[in-house]
Amino acid sequence: MEYLSNLADQLNHPDIPWKTIIVGFSLSQYLLETGLQLRQHKVLQGDKIPAALSEDVTKETFDKSQAYGRAKSNFGFFKEFYGILQVLAIIYFDLLVRFWDMSADLLPYLPAAFKGEKTQSVIFFMIFNFVSTALNLPTSYWHTFVLEEKFGFNKQTKGLFFTDLVKSQVLTAVIGIPCIAAFLKIIEATGDKFFYYLFIFVVALQAFMITVYPIFILPLFNKLSPLEEGELKTSTEALAKRLEFPLKSLFVIDGSKRSAHSNAYFYGLPWSKHIVIYDTLLEKSSVPEVVAVLAHELGHWSLSHTTKLLVIGQAHMFAIFTLFSIFIHNDSLYEAFGFTKVHPILVGLILFNDLLQPIDTFLKLGMNILSRKFEFEADAFAVKLGYAADLAQSLINLQVENLSTMDSDWMYAAYHFSHPILPERLRALGWKPKKATK
Repeated sequence: MEYLSNLADQLNHPDIPWKTIIVGFSLSQYLLETGLQLRQHKVLQGDKIPAALSEDVTKETFDKSQAYGRAKSNFGFFKEFYGILQVLAIIYFDLLVRFWDMSADLLPYLPAAFKGEKTQSVIFFMIFNFVSTALNLPTSYWHTFVLEEKFGFNKQTKGLFFTDLVKSQVLTAVIGIPCIAAFLKIIEATGDKFFYYLFIFVVALQAFMITVYPIFILPLFNKLSPLEEGELKTSTEALAKRLEFPLKSLFVIDGSKRSAHSNAYFYGLPWSKHIVIYDTLLEKSSVPEVVAVLAHELGHWSLSHTTKLLVIGQAHMFAIFTLFSIFIHNDSLYEAFGFTKVHPILVGLILFNDLLQPIDTFLKLGMNILSRKFEFEADAFAVKLGYAADLAQSLINLQVENLSTMDSDWMYAAYHFSHPILPERLRALGWKPKKATK
């Protein structure tokens, strides 16, 4: 604690150019990611099918995949540029302090019992969230109804798109407001040791959300239906029993109402798990192929990948809260962004998050490297269970149906990809190509 206190004193210096530092971090990250995107965009110009896929993917499919990749890449260039402009505008025009003043202007309209920093912080959060949502709405709309529509992946109507948007905003308010109030109350009540108690609170909140989300939140957006009796259900239950996976239920989710992309996942507490399969996956894959995909997913569970990632995530969160204790009372940081009279904790957390960008960049790289290692291990787990051929064929089918990127620049992949590209996975699976027929 004494070390943290001394470090906090050293960093609380009026000559430290905090605004310049954050601008520098933001621009550096933007330039790094743009440079990597340029390298990937060059790969997407290629017209030669990777050797590992040459017998399993037609030239027509590969060309369409490359075109889809270029379209997403071009969209990414614009979205990232638009994003950095927003960041610079917030800093240059001191919009954080303006939003804070706007929230103060609304306080007189509330009962006396609801005034103070906690209430103002909640209002500030809602203003900030509303502005962010409004600014990003055009890119979200274009991605869904132009880019995804062009390549046949979008399945949702404009009515569903905006209904989802309204539901998301309502949920943000319903969940966010009490969480912010509790967040500020914990810091107020526990003083300089707040990060211990805040960590415990967030862990408890995560456990609560894991329980509540599938019951009350997910049904607001999607319909979960029990998997019908048949070969798939019998095979999946047999696989779960073989691995001693605590399977409680099997669901099919109507992902096709929004997208043609496919997926499968499991959720739940350690002693009670639920497997969810997208209806699009059932439509595009045979029963053995779906079971092979589930064998891969259960491999993550059996090899404790989910537990390891959870532990890393919790350690990261505790580290963030601990580091935040160094900056929470940093007068020079607040004042650099126009907060000369008040130092709102919520604003301090936002500014602190901007200072974490270099650390987050390296963390993202490390987590993606670890994630790709886990994917190879889960594939190998499925191979040991006898699903090598079915898993390989399923991966190829999903690659074709989703028009996923079939090749990648190694630096771009290292930084961005949580999964290995398909040729790498097929080589690890020992897949022997066969002549493409579709």
